[in-house]
Amino acid sequence: MNDGVNGVALAVFIFFFVLVTAMGFLAARWRKAENEHSLDEWGLGGRSFGTWVTWFLLGGDLYTAYTFVAVPAAIYAAGAAGFFAVPYTILVYPLIFTFLPRLWSVSHKHGYVTTSDFVRGRFGSKGLSLAVAVTGILATMPYIALQLVGIQAVLDVMGVGGGEDTNWFIKDLPLLIAFGVLAAYTYSSGLRAPALIAFVKDTLIYIVIAVAIIYIPIKLGGFDDIFASASDKFTESGKGGVVPDSGGQWTYATLALGSALALFMYPHSITATLSSRSRNVIRRNTTILPLYSLMLGLLALLGFMAIAAGVKVENGQLAIPQLFENMFPDWFAGVAFAAIGIGALVPAAIMSIAAANLFTRNIYKDFIKPDATPQQETKVSKLVSLLVKVGALIFVLGMDKTVAINFQLLGGIWILQTFPALVGGLFTRWFHRWALLGGWAVGMVYGTVAAYGVASPTQKHFGGSSDEIPGIGEIGYIGLTAFVLNVLVTVVLTFVLRAVKAPDGVDETRPGDYTADAGDPGVEVELPPATAGSSH
Repeated sequence: MNDGVNGVALAVFIFFFVLVTAMGFLAARWRKAENEHSLDEWGLGGRSFGTWVTWFLLGGDLYTAYTFVAVPAAIYAAGAAGFFAVPYTILVYPLIFTFLPRLWSVSHKHGYVTTSDFVRGRFGSKGLSLAVAVTGILATMPYIALQLVGIQAVLDVMGVGGGEDTNWFIKDLPLLIAFGVLAAYTYSSGLRAPALIAFVKDTLIYIVIAVAIIYIPIKLGGFDDIFASASDKFTESGKGGVVPDSGGQWTYATLALGSALALFMYPHSITATLSSRSRNVIRRNTTILPLYSLMLGLLALLGFMAIAAGVKVENGQLAIPQLFENMFPDWFAGVAFAAIGIGALVPAAIMSIAAANLFTRNIYKDFIKPDATPQQETKVSKLVSLLVKVGALIFVLGMDKTVAINFQLLGGIWILQTFPALVGGLFTRWFHRWALLGGWAVGMVYGTVAAYGVASPTQKHFGGSSDEIPGIGEIGYIGLTAFVLNVLVTVVLTFVLRAVKAPDGVDETRPGDYTADAGDPGVEVELPPATAGSSH
């Protein structure tokens, strides 16, 4: 690692950072709406995005600094076990094809902004809606923190912020500046900011991956030498080689499946989805988003390349930025660092907006001020989006940064427990609202307690997301085990509550709501005139 600041790379990084900052503020004028004081406009971009804008937005939302930093870092540290992210992104798209268009239709029909809006309307339960909202906010905080870790990793490799002995304020000042800029343009432009910046972010990422997958192997002697170096490292370390042994297969499979089930439970995934202008936009995106999975597979190989290049770092999150620093000319290293940095800003903005929408619609309006006007809702959501970012910043500055991937995996354990209420509710009203709440509580408690008991070399608690599966004896993903317990409790309690004729909530939806499109008769299209006819 360089002792000083890489001036050329830093200059290129600053150029792109200033560019996207300007775009973030100018986004408020992009597709400008007549009524800016509504959550539909600030939090969902007017529900007006077409296929390609939605594709870039979802790509910018789902493929983040976590993709660039933590996935290759996991492969750098653990071998092919880190590839779990590739099959889970393959599994997720057929899954969401079955339910996302239904969610879009019913949300468009009733003006739902969040998943909790739908749960409250479907099951007539503010308590269940509150549980889903709190879970969404709780799971989103460490996910935003993960993006900040990505930015910090890049800054560390460029030599910005000083060494370990530097005063904490000086060391973290660049991250605080990036956080401040992100907070400012998100507050100003809402979802339009990350939607516009996503074009730059995804273009940079594709360029960097295309160059890296060709240029670095040529410099390292080809993929044969790369895989041989990785195999030698893992054999010497006693891990048995690149491919995990049979004891790790349950962990790999359950982590991939559980992550696939959880991905579109996250509030930011749903926020990006509901911003599209029609259900067909969603259907088309489920068929073209797998292009990002191809990119992810190539990106993951960078972990092996870092081993072959002799990258030595104590913090695995620095492995890929350091690889770029060592292998690329300074100017292109700056481009790669900018791709990682912007890859953190885009999803962090969407995540903070999604969490703020949950608080505003399902806590503030439902329990604090039921008669809140659209203007008041928007103001509260803007303020809460700032508080969410502050919470994430405290999260990342106060915890061990070497376990960044576990931040996201811990959030996945929690958010997966909302699956029965959300996806189950899209297809059936059979589950009882109290049973869903009971199942959620069991899954949350089990998942949190089990994760708390997992230790690692750097952490006494929350050191990982895998533990022994009760009754099977294999090591598997805690989130999936908690989800199975959640479903079992929900089903059993539903039978009991239906048998005793416990009061059911009022369902405000109708069967036709789940297949309606924007232009169908009787479907309220909430786009204002300024955005409804804009080109895409």
